[in-house]
Amino acid sequence: MATTQTRKILCVTDDQFQQKGLPIELPDWCDVVCVNIKEFDEAILNAEYDGFFILNRPDEAQWQFWHLMQNSIIFDQMPDGFAVTDRSHKIIWANKRLASWFENRPLVGFDFFEALGPPEILGESSNPLANALKSNQAVTASLKCGPRSYLSIRVAPVSVDGEQPTHNLVTLSDVTEECLHVQKLEAIHNAGSELADLTPEEVYRMSIDERIELLKVNILHNTQDVLGYDVVEIRLIDRKTNQCIALLSEGIDSDESKRPLYAESQGNGVTGFVCATGQSYLCEDTRSDPLYVGGLIGAKSSLTVPLLLHDQVIGSFNVESPKIGAFRESDLQLLQIFARDIARALNTLELLVAEKANTAQASVEAIETAVGLPIDEILNDTVHVIENYIGQDANVSRRLRRILKNSREIKQVIHNAREEMTYGESVPESVQQHQRPLLRNCRVLVVDCEDEVRNSAHLLLEPYGCIVETAHEGNEAMLMVRNSDPETAYDAIIADIRLPDLTGYQMLMKLKETTEDPPLALMTGFGYDPGHSIVKARQAGLKPYAILYKPFKLEQLLETIERLISDDGIPQQA
Repeated sequence: MATTQTRKILCVTDDQFQQKGLPIELPDWCDVVCVNIKEFDEAILNAEYDGFFILNRPDEAQWQFWHLMQNSIIFDQMPDGFAVTDRSHKIIWANKRLASWFENRPLVGFDFFEALGPPEILGESSNPLANALKSNQAVTASLKCGPRSYLSIRVAPVSVDGEQPTHNLVTLSDVTEECLHVQKLEAIHNAGSELADLTPEEVYRMSIDERIELLKVNILHNTQDVLGYDVVEIRLIDRKTNQCIALLSEGIDSDESKRPLYAESQGNGVTGFVCATGQSYLCEDTRSDPLYVGGLIGAKSSLTVPLLLHDQVIGSFNVESPKIGAFRESDLQLLQIFARDIARALNTLELLVAEKANTAQASVEAIETAVGLPIDEILNDTVHVIENYIGQDANVSRRLRRILKNSREIKQVIHNAREEMTYGESVPESVQQHQRPLLRNCRVLVVDCEDEVRNSAHLLLEPYGCIVETAHEGNEAMLMVRNSDPETAYDAIIADIRLPDLTGYQMLMKLKETTEDPPLALMTGFGYDPGHSIVKARQAGLKPYAILYKPFKLEQLLETIERLISDDGIPQQA
């Protein structure tokens, strides 16, 4: 380094080096003053030096160059603070960087820790300066200087010829940003773990919508208070439409929050890109970014990360700022961590909803199983009495029809309860039965002499929205048909080919007496058709697809019913 200005350098050496001269060659502009460690205090207090270096020679064959520091040229430009302390921990020299951290007030002559505040010493070391002198080894620690200022301290003792050290070389680094980042990480971890942390009592008392609202409040609170972001938008992907639906929007322009966006990398803004690719996106200047389409009025930068659950993108988490380049890599890391916690909280919420829905559906199914056949028996007996009551007392007839009506209303109430849960908007898709729209509210009469078949009809068809009634034999089925008004008429009738009183063909012909084109399907075992009932029934108008060969699959039964109730015999797609 070229210079014409003389620099005064203090060199700390042992006596042997002072006698023989320095083992290194220094530039001509260095005015070197050599002292031993015992003379160091007096020398540095009685004169000003531009820098100093320390030499240590453990034996004749080897020497170690410890430090070369030039105060005005190098040392004061270093990002770290530096000080030399004596045995009583008083500061006998400090660079300008250290002084600048403490409002440039005088530090020399003061106790090191008192000069710094005093700070709070973090970690196991209660006094790193004393411990370094005692152990003759370097000691590190952390100092908290005020509520939002942290320093990392490294203390290296100075020892000559194996003697007990009398001075410390103290290096301090500003680690405030790192410490605050760690604190934010811990705060984010705690906030994330509490997002969906509900007690059993809270789960019991709160409705699904109330739990969703609580989650949104918690997300917003932690985003604003922990992360410090005031403008927040969370969108979730609707798997059916691929649209990104807004779950939470705070500070976003109302028109922009309603803008339809889809999980597509082009033409759907940053949100669509992140949801489609699963990649985070930092928009440093919204005015020149081709992906940015709008959000906060006057937004100059934004940061958007995906909501990931088991490596699947379920939505996006977006924050915005009115400043250009407001977000850094550290913000990206924090937001990604919190986004994972949000995704887990949303999943937990869905699992709670699923658990509640499953429990409710199980309860309804248990009720249907318990009362399905008994109510059918009431219906069967009631229509028998109505048809065969000899006295024809008008009051008795009205009462019987009221029993018939009330029994069917009981079925309808149970059916409506199931419908509410199965097709409710709050029930997760994973819980919902595969929806077959044609079967919803479809009235089905199943005719078979076996209790097991009639009971299975309830268990298999009611989950799809069917209202099921049963009969033991053909003539009983005809009584059920005749005693149904337009609102309770059957959309489909499934009858065994061999009933105790009628064949399938005879059943079809009786039904034709009440309607020209009865919605009838026949059940039969393979190869079993006494009297060629199926052939005759087909000749009489039975639909070609309206034959179920036992044992048949549930899908075949559902499809046959759908074809019976559709206009053209072809089931419509959902």
